[in-house]
Amino acid sequence: MTSPLALETSPALPRGLSHLAARTGLCGRLYVAPAGIVSGRTAAAAVASGQAWGLAGGALSFSACSVLLRENDRIIEAAAPFGDLLDWSESEGPEVARHVGDLLARTGRARPAFAGLDMARPRVMGIVNVTPDSFSDGGRYFDPATAIGHGRTLLEAGADILDVGGESTRPGSDPVDPDEEIRRVVPVIRALAEQGAVVSVDTRHARVMGAAVEAGAAIINDISALEGDPAALGVAAASGAAIVLMHMQGDPKTMQREPQYGFAPLDVYDALAARVDACLAAGIPAARLCLDPGIGFGKTVEHNLQILARLSLFHGLGLPVLLGVSRKTFIGRLAGDAPPSERLAGSLSAALVGLDQGVQILRVHDVRETAQAVAVWRGMRSV
Repeated sequence: MTSPLALETSPALPRGLSHLAARTGLCGRLYVAPAGIVSGRTAAAAVASGQAWGLAGGALSFSACSVLLRENDRIIEAAAPFGDLLDWSESEGPEVARHVGDLLARTGRARPAFAGLDMARPRVMGIVNVTPDSFSDGGRYFDPATAIGHGRTLLEAGADILDVGGESTRPGSDPVDPDEEIRRVVPVIRALAEQGAVVSVDTRHARVMGAAVEAGAAIINDISALEGDPAALGVAAASGAAIVLMHMQGDPKTMQREPQYGFAPLDVYDALAARVDACLAAGIPAARLCLDPGIGFGKTVEHNLQILARLSLFHGLGLPVLLGVSRKTFIGRLAGDAPPSERLAGSLSAALVGLDQGVQILRVHDVRETAQAVAVWRGMRSV
């Protein structure tokens, strides 16, 4: 069982890291999360003067950083202006300077198009559940014709991507036989793809991935990060599809039974980094990958909030970030046990937290409302 690590806030950046770098290396020990995020003219002026750094090639820049150091049984977190971070890393020796420089390079570089979509602006992924038992809208779109109609409605409402799933992965759910899952999703994927939609298949089963891509899916969205099915990595690599790697602790049946982390943001970061390495080793280029920290999947409310507060950390992996908070249980827990159908305001609030930290894709049920929120956010961030 993993024991939680103590989180200590330090008024100054840690010193003596050259010895740590020589002894154990810095990967999995030293992290940088962008903070002091600015936009518009302020961002342009700050970057031009060397006081800020661009964030993932989008509209935002960051003028400060949170530095996190994993040390024995604790996490030390310290904030610093961007310029001080560079001076500090140089003063700590070449290994620290190189590590921080690599993190900043990955954090700042523009993301390539994902499934043909420009990542310089936020994208909305609309959820199409072809299931009888999803936590939010189970059974409502189980009929293929109804699901196809719902997908069209989401496109008209502003969805850039349609995420079609045939297996509920709500906490406590049982797995669905892949043949049944294929029967549910393939007709829906084929119809929507033929109409020109960018379609994603939400599945953890290799056979479903293959059938979905053959039917026209451009994206494989796997809650197990291509680890749940032994054949998934090979099938995904050969498919040519874009891939969303999501973090989950455990499996849907058991994931909410006392999930444990040392410190959730860093543990999730490390787990996703390992899955990225596995994909690269399997021949999947980084340009086909996107990361999802997996809010609500094997995480308590506290774990979710820790991750949401440090979403910018995940840009250090150099890939687009997808955020799925729509109607999640943690919203109900924070807002008087509101049922899923009454979590729109909380969903939008959490989505805006993500946008303010540079996430590129929002996976949502309420597309029209989210698209409007994104449009207003972009306008406000442009000046």
